[in-house]
Amino acid sequence: MSPPACFIFGAGPFFGLPVSPAPGDVVFAADGGYRHCQAAGLQPDLLLGDFDSLNDLPKGIPIHTFPVEKDDTDTMLAIKYGLKEGYRTFHLYGGTGGRPDHTLANLQALGFLAQAGATGYLYGKSYLFTALRNGSLTLPARKEGIFSLFCLGQEAQGVSIHGAQYPLDRVPVSPFFPIGVSNHFQGNPVTIQVETGCLLIGWEIP
Repeated sequence: MSPPACFIFGAGPFFGLPVSPAPGDVVFAADGGYRHCQAAGLQPDLLLGDFDSLNDLPKGIPIHTFPVEKDDTDTMLAIKYGLKEGYRTFHLYGGTGGRPDHTLANLQALGFLAQAGATGYLYGKSYLFTALRNGSLTLPARKEGIFSLFCLGQEAQGVSIHGAQYPLDRVPVSPFFPIGVSNHFQGNPVTIQVETGCLLIGWEIP
């Protein structure tokens, strides 16, 4: 049985719920992400943020209010709270497809989670992103489809890709050149490994 996961709903566009909370999981709504919880038929366990995009606060839900002028986005506030509560798997919805600066912030948040020893998944309209730090990840076999990887932070060392159309074997990957963009599944599981550093990995989802 998998450990409980933390589901976080941001205020960006919501494209559905490919992975739903299971019994024991926790649901946080970050500001206007509360509306997405309503659309998905979920009652959040916590509502938090500066509430610049949610005017009427619901009753019967724990609420944490923060000032508008702060260093953390509302989604990052929810991530930090989830880490503090001991969660190590995070599913992020409503975090892509709206303002590009918030999309980039949420992609960086995946690196923040990886650096903290946790795993985050950021769901877009047709793409799923995660971050991998000093380890390996195997994507299930698919007959076709695209995946990409990018370096987060300092140059990643010892990057390998096995089972894809374009393999790599223990090469450095720079944050300034997109060598890992638009690789292809070929019917095999795809294993991605990074010996030192952090990679942002994204792949198409139905």
